This record gives sequence, structure tokens and C-alpha cells, in this order.
Amino acid sequence: MTNTNPAGDIRETRLADALGERYLAYAMSTIMSRSLPDVRDGLKPVHRRLLFAMRQLKLDPQKGFKKCARVVGDVIGKYHPHGDSAVYDAMVRLAQDFAVRYPLVDGQGNFGNIDGDNAAAMRYTEARLTEVAMALLSGIDEDSVDFRDTYDGEEEEPCVLPAAFPNLLANGSSGIAVGMATNIPPHNAGELCDGLLHLIKFPNASIEKLVDLIPGPDFPTGGVLVEERASIIETYTKGKGSFRIRAKWEKEELSHGMYQIVITDIPYQVQKSKLIEKVAELLIAKKLPLLADIRDESTEEVRVVLEPRNRTVEAEILMEQLFKLTDFEVRFGLNMNVLDADQTPRVMDLREVLQAFLDHRRVVLQRRSNYRLQKIEHRLEILEGYLIAFLNLDEVIRIIREEDHPKEDLISTFKLTDVQAEAILNMRLRSLRKLEEMEIKTEHDQLSAERDGLQILLGDETLQWARISDEIRETKKKFGQKTELGKRRTNFGDAPSADIVNFEAFIEREPVTIVCSQKGWIRAFKGHNNDEAAMKYKDGDKERFILKGYTTDKLLVFATNGRFFTIGCDKLPPGRGQGEPIRLMVDMGNENEIVDMFIHQPERQILLASSAGRGFAIQEKDVAAQTKNGKQILNLQDGEKAKICLPLTGNAIAVVGDNRKILIFKTEELPNMARGRGVILQKYRDGGMSDVTTFNLEDGLSWQMGGDSERTRTVTDLLPWIGKRAGAGRLAPTGFPRNNKFT
Repeated sequence: MTNTNPAGDIRETRLADALGERYLAYAMSTIMSRSLPDVRDGLKPVHRRLLFAMRQLKLDPQKGFKKCARVVGDVIGKYHPHGDSAVYDAMVRLAQDFAVRYPLVDGQGNFGNIDGDNAAAMRYTEARLTEVAMALLSGIDEDSVDFRDTYDGEEEEPCVLPAAFPNLLANGSSGIAVGMATNIPPHNAGELCDGLLHLIKFPNASIEKLVDLIPGPDFPTGGVLVEERASIIETYTKGKGSFRIRAKWEKEELSHGMYQIVITDIPYQVQKSKLIEKVAELLIAKKLPLLADIRDESTEEVRVVLEPRNRTVEAEILMEQLFKLTDFEVRFGLNMNVLDADQTPRVMDLREVLQAFLDHRRVVLQRRSNYRLQKIEHRLEILEGYLIAFLNLDEVIRIIREEDHPKEDLISTFKLTDVQAEAILNMRLRSLRKLEEMEIKTEHDQLSAERDGLQILLGDETLQWARISDEIRETKKKFGQKTELGKRRTNFGDAPSADIVNFEAFIEREPVTIVCSQKGWIRAFKGHNNDEAAMKYKDGDKERFILKGYTTDKLLVFATNGRFFTIGCDKLPPGRGQGEPIRLMVDMGNENEIVDMFIHQPERQILLASSAGRGFAIQEKDVAAQTKNGKQILNLQDGEKAKICLPLTGNAIAVVGDNRKILIFKTEELPNMARGRGVILQKYRDGGMSDVTTFNLEDGLSWQMGGDSERTRTVTDLLPWIGKRAGAGRLAPTGFPRNNKFT
């Protein structure tokens, strides 16, 4: 009977359950098999499979190269069923000496460069393993690690490599999984060996002591690490943090008192071509007033030349400006999120990572020792059979020549094992010479001694750690600081604080007139004697702010969302044309409007207030923002907007609400705050706040008359309106403007 249901077995399930089940499977696959490295060998599956496949192809360092296409074909055909480009890209990175501190692949051909150029196609390039990779694979045939079936069940692959080299920290790793990520910088292998040896001797060593031995990352591209020791210790203790890395530079003296700066190292993972392009853009935009030109004179070594504007420019100040504005200084994050020995993802600190490597080496030592012990036992069994054969050689020969079942007869006659009998039957005639008997006895004695040593080793933890210490010392000898590969490349330095250098001091001071329209288009005219009537605006737009300042000034912009934005007056678009939207210069958002705009005077105090009638005083120096995102100062609730921003002068504050009630209170009742919603200035039953002004009580309260008149009116008898802050106030006097504004 045929199945009439072509869909087969159909199960009803909720969509949310089906999606959750599948997404969880995807997430686990990404975490376990793609993005996070194993703490023991520091490798992800694709890298582990690459190295294992290259070993199977016998691509040892002493042998010839093979085409990368051959390697990639084996990897994707036998072990890693993914795209060839993904596997080749992973292989290329393992061969780039500017990408990994200790390359695992020795590449021949074009494997890309520090400018970001790609490697040649895999059919043109060749590769073999390096000595570091061989150290990772050392002992893999001696039952040192577990193997599992490959995806098709036809081959086997290692679950982890024996790893006689601390690869996780030495080469670092990075990856983004689902809900978690990892980012580990490279370190110096010799320093890691020092830390491991110390940890063997003192298992409870502090992070501070380990940082003495492992002072920080050692990047393949060199550079200068300018991070405080306390910050480095905190980062390694938490397993999360960041390191500040700068380019390495030196000053070259030229004739006539001139000089040039030569960059010899750039920060890790920064593409040199893009870095130079960024500096050139800043030069064209006149944002680097101390720099005249930049040239790339690099060959295989990095050499970027910077020419100062003139001989009076200090090299340190010029470099500080470049560090601040470009990727000559970057922060490299550390997030030691790895898979532990139980394949559980977690963030480890420095000591836990080192201890996990040591624990793995001990497991490998025990497994290799047991494997060798089994081999010795098997060989000793055979040798003992040979010795019995030599002692009874004539009888053995007779049995073999005359008996129909020589194996069974040998076993019964001399009490041999099946293995011994088989070995005797397979013995060559040349092995019957007298010298061979002596060699068998010598080998038997040597193997017996080795067996006894292994048994003692397996039963003594102290001896095991001593053996591991010897292995680590050997690793340090091969890859440590005294070798060409192992020399520390990243130096240590002190970074000055951001306040030391005032770059604005190098901007030429020129007068400008800043014009901003009602729709937020801003520009700057040279000079202060501009004809304001001749200034043109877009159709439907008109002037709102006209300010006189200098190119060295800062322009403060206060928006209805309570944020302050800061713009350098030297960075404003020129007066010709109609300027640029201010929203392109700062991240103000289309839903927000400008409340006020003024030239920054750090010594002033200003008053901020919202439409809800709440406000506070703040020092103007505390509102300047450092980024395009601005600085949130006045906090608002739903439905509220920032409404007032004015200099705080005089000894009294007058507030008027939409209900035309005025309240006057002393300035001293207004608190000074650095940020917040503020205190209640005036209470309202309906509506909100309309306007605020500050004045001296003895001079009276003034306001501008309505209509086209520019006259003002002043009231000196203010007793009816004076009260405590947060009062309701009294109706405004006769003649107060209908728009409820003081100005």
C-alpha cells in the first residue's frame, strides 16, 4: 500500500517553539563550532582542521610546499564542509606575520599585506606548516587527545590538539557568536612561558605577580602600549577590558633646523593605506594645523613620513594631535570568552587561562605516557619471546620445519603467548645471528628501565609537573625572547592626559560672524563688519541667530532634548552659499529644535529650565561636549521640552507661566547641579512655563513692550510678586506682553 501523504509524518507545533528550538541549535553551533576558541589549544575548528589536514599531507617545515588549493580541497572534502573562500581566508590569516604573532602556516606567494590588499588566489599560492604549528601537533599520534568522526563518518579528526605551545594567548583570537563574543590580543610566548613556570611553582599566584611576568600584549605590528599598570591588572583580573596602543615614531633631523617624523610601527589591525587616507582627508579639511604633508615610503618595513608645518612645531605636540584624531592610536579590547575543557563558554581571567593550558598539558603527558607504556609492554612481550627462541633455537627450528601447526606447538611447548609465537614465526633468518641476541637483551634492559620510569612518573604528580616545566623551558628556548621570532615587538610607554595639549592654541585667531537660520542652516562669515541685511537665506527661511566670535572659540548649541552640542568655530562652513544644516555637524535629530546658541565662555554660570517649570544652575564649563552625540545635561520626562538657557546674572529670577502668573525669587534659592531634572521653579495647575529672566531687584523688572515698538517698561515695586521658589505667583501687572515673554 502506497503512502498517500507526500509530506510524511506531520507534527503540529507552535511557531514560537519551532523557531526557538532551531535558533537554539544554530546558536550552539555558532558558539561551539565556529566563533569561540578552545582554551587548551587556542584554535577554532576551522584552524584545527587546517593544521591537521596539512599534517596529513606531510607539509612539514623541512619538506616542500604544496598548493593552497590542494590543502583547501582536503579540508572541505574531509573535515570542514564549508565554502572554499572561508577556509582559504582562515588559512591566509594564519600565514600573515602582521595578523598573527606566531604564524602557523609558512606561505609562499602573495598572502596580502598590511595595506589591506588581498592574497592571491589559492591556485597561485603554496604553503606548509611552521615550527609553531608542529609544536601544536606534537604527539598527536600517541593517543594524547580524543578523536571524533568527521561529518561524513569516513575519517577521524582531533577534538583538540596536544598544544605544546600556549597558542591562545600567544596568537590571540577574535569571534562573534550568538549572544557572546571573544577578543584576545596576542602576547609574547617567552613571557607566557615565564608565567606558566611561575604558576607551576606557585599555583595560587596573584594576577599582579603574573602581570610582572606577562606585562601586556605583544602585537605582531609592534607599536607602543600606553596603558597604566593598574588598568592592565584590572583587565586581566576581570577577563575584560581594553589596551591603548599607539604608533611607534622617531624624529629625524634635517638640514637648516628642520626635521621630519617617521612612523615605524602602526597599531594592530589598522590598515596603513586607510590610515594615510584619513590623515590626508584631515589635512584637506584643515583640521591638522601643525602638519604640512604625509608620505608613505614603506617597503617591507613600515615607514610613514610626516612633515611639520614649520620648524617651531614640537614633534610631541604634533603626534598628540594625530593620536587624538586618527588611528595612530586605537584601543584594542580584551574579552577572554573561551570554551573550557568541558566545552562550556565562559570568561576567564589570566590565571584561569594559564592554568587551563597547564591542566591540558598534564592530561596530554599522562595519555602519552600510558600510550608509550602500552607500546613498551607489547615490545617487551615480543623480546621475551625472542629470548626464549634463542635459548631453544634448535627445537624452535625443528617445530617450524616439521610440525603441521607450528604456532600452537610453540605456544604449548614454551608457554608462549599468541603475540610471541606470531613474532617468532615472522622472524627473519638474519635475526638468528649471535649479535642479534645481544641487541635484544640490551633493548629489553633499556625498555624495562623506561617502563619503570614511566610507572614512577604516572604515580607522582610532582614528577609530572617537573616534566611539564622542562617542556615549557624547551618551548621558551625555541620561541622565546632570545629568538628572532620571539623578540618583544610592542614597547611600553606613558601617555599624557588629554588636558596636557591644547590644540586650539594652534588655530589662527580670526574674527567671524556666525549666522544660523530658523531652519538650522549655519555658516560663518569672515570678519565682524558684515552687512546683515545683505545676507541671503533659502526660500521660506530667515535669520535667527547672528553671533560675533573668533575661529578659536567654541559654539554651544542647546536643544529641546536637553543636550548641549559643541562645535569649533573654525569648523563652520564658509559664509558663501547658504551654509550646511547643523544636524549634519552634530547628532541632534530631526525631532529636536535649537533652544539657544551662544559663544562658549567657560567662566559663566547659566540657568536651564524645562517647559514643566523645573530648572537649575550650572557652570558653563561643565556643559561643553567632546563628541557629535553631545552631552545630556537637562533630564526630561515624557511631554517635556527644554525651553530656557540663559546667563545667570543678578540677584533675582523672574518666572512667568502660560497662565500669566509671575513669581520672583532670589538667585540663591536655585541649586547648582551638574546634571538632572532640576527643582521646581514655579507651580502650575494648567499649562507650563513660558519664560524666565534674571535681574537685580534694586534695578526693577523690565520687559519689552508689545508691537513694533522697541521700548521697554520697568516695574520697581515688585513686592506682590516676590515669594519663595516653587510658589504659584501672581498675575502679571497691567501692560505685560500678551505673549508672556520678558523679551
